Amino acid sequence: MYNTLQLVLILLATAVLAVVVFRLLRLPPMLGYLLSGIIIGPHALGWIPEETETHHLAEFGVVFLMFSIGLEFSLPKLVTMKHIVFGFGTTQVCATILVVMTVAWMIGIDWRVGLALGGVLAMSSTAIVSKMLAEKLELNSNHGRQIIGVLLFQDLAVVPLLIVIPALAHTVNNSGVDLGVAITLALLKAGAVLALILLLGQRLMRPWFHLVARQKSSELFVLNVLFITLGLAWLTGIAGLSLALGAFLAGMLISETEYRHQVEDDIRPFRDILLGLFFVTIGMLLDIQSVIQNFLWVMLLLISLITIKASLIAGLSHLFKSDSGAAVRTGLSLAQGGEFGFVLLAQANSLGIVDNTTMQPVLAAIVLSMLAAPFIIEHSENMARRFPAAEWMNRAMQLTNIAAKTMAEEQHVILCGYGRSGQNLSRLLEKESVPFIALDLDPLRIRDATAAGESVVYGDAARHEVLIAAGLIRAKLLVITYTDTISSLKILRHVQMVRPELPVVVRTLDDTDIDKLKEAGAAEVVAEIMEGSIMLATHSLMHLGIPLNRVLNRMRETREQRYSLLRGFYRGISDEVKESGERMQPRLLNVLIALGSAAVGKTLGELNLGSFLVEVPAVRRRNVRELLPDEETRLEVGDVLVLRGAQENLAAAEIKLLQG
Repeated sequence: MYNTLQLVLILLATAVLAVVVFRLLRLPPMLGYLLSGIIIGPHALGWIPEETETHHLAEFGVVFLMFSIGLEFSLPKLVTMKHIVFGFGTTQVCATILVVMTVAWMIGIDWRVGLALGGVLAMSSTAIVSKMLAEKLELNSNHGRQIIGVLLFQDLAVVPLLIVIPALAHTVNNSGVDLGVAITLALLKAGAVLALILLLGQRLMRPWFHLVARQKSSELFVLNVLFITLGLAWLTGIAGLSLALGAFLAGMLISETEYRHQVEDDIRPFRDILLGLFFVTIGMLLDIQSVIQNFLWVMLLLISLITIKASLIAGLSHLFKSDSGAAVRTGLSLAQGGEFGFVLLAQANSLGIVDNTTMQPVLAAIVLSMLAAPFIIEHSENMARRFPAAEWMNRAMQLTNIAAKTMAEEQHVILCGYGRSGQNLSRLLEKESVPFIALDLDPLRIRDATAAGESVVYGDAARHEVLIAAGLIRAKLLVITYTDTISSLKILRHVQMVRPELPVVVRTLDDTDIDKLKEAGAAEVVAEIMEGSIMLATHSLMHLGIPLNRVLNRMRETREQRYSLLRGFYRGISDEVKESGERMQPRLLNVLIALGSAAVGKTLGELNLGSFLVEVPAVRRRNVRELLPDEETRLEVGDVLVLRGAQENLAAAEIKLLQG
């Protein structure tokens, strides 16, 4: 008992330490888990022996990873990106597999081993790449859309590869088995299991979840999710398929219910912990002695992987009509190995397709490529700048889109940022018929807002040329709606150069930077905490019987003195705690009423969305936006409904509109 506890403590201590270090270095925690496994594994310090039980537990990490992928599986998203996902994505995976198989054949490795290794090396790291794109605000760029589309297909490609690799194992271990027969039998078996689970699951899943949810027990809800996930994984396992495939199907089925978001939040702690354990066990597989002995082979494989994969993907990107700069960025961003590569490699090794001698250099090359990925992606910009004509064209197109929105505007308001504060202000401006243009860098927010007919465009307000394109010369007011002081100072500097007389209203969190922003040229600085304190004081003084005019004069004086009366406070522990309950805050969701939707031809009154505690603040029809539609509004094909409500209620209302 003590020995087991000791092993657990060693595992936790090294994992925590490594993850903390990697987070401080702004590197993915996954690499910290890998390093932990390498250090404490049987091939290095040997603190934790390589046991079957550890690998069985780690396999649950893959199960929950595939469950999360299934939970986020979205047919509408696939349809909108079908050319990138099924065109570029399919070509990339197939071409990589063919290249690896060719190289394997040339150096005398069995082509079936080459096929398995091709699937392993075709994968890229979704965790690393998507995180870096989000941090660089490039998700909505040309190369960003291509990268996300390819990563999405790679996630989907894991499912058939998890079926094909066991079939390959039968032919490797039993020479009398025909490969075509083995793969056909595996696909037929998978098809039968898939059909059974999907047909029965779709009919049973929603009523069963309704029954469980009505018990209003959080622990019962979590137990139910674990039961369904592991139960379907067990079913596919006894059918001779992978556990991960069953978990993927469980996620797909639950994603069709209104409980998807709740399930995602509940399952995240289990998924992250077990996935971390999986990466630790992958690190334990790496034999440092073998890597040192075959160091030249490992480095050759690493350089070949990054160079060939980057060149191949860049070339394919160019074939799919990307300019040279975007193609280079796409190739360099996807050149590394990925998480699912570990999944496939571990499966191929356990089934005897890839022996340990071959696995060690491949595993080392993938780990090293993932360690190098953040640095490669960071410097991909410098490589892309070698193609200035394409870069100039990209930036010119962005500015043209912004200028096209504001060309006819005079005396308008420029909103820098379109978060919650920017959207609230825009609605008041709209009520007063004041024209405005909003600049934002969140691609998801821009997509939803433009689909609802709102005046928002993609652009970095801290860039001089973007402000000029947004009509800074003709604007009547500029409002910075977010609380980033560094960005606000850049914007104020640009405004002072071009329009020093233009009033700028700046939002900030507290009183820390008020004087700095005022000196930089801000006409007004609105401090959130201070304004909240003023409103609290206003209501309190009025309830104390102090005359309204005295209260208003006192508040006006406080604002004119830059909140001097309220500045400075005794900081407590609770000031560092973020506010909770964000999930219960009302959100907006756009729903497209497509052909075949249950809501076609029905009025809002008949749909009774109020029963879901959901409001309809706007309907967009043929690019015309109608605010506050009444209950007699009858929905047509092509309408876009803007829904407002809590996250779970929005999911239920969306299902009502689309499926009835």
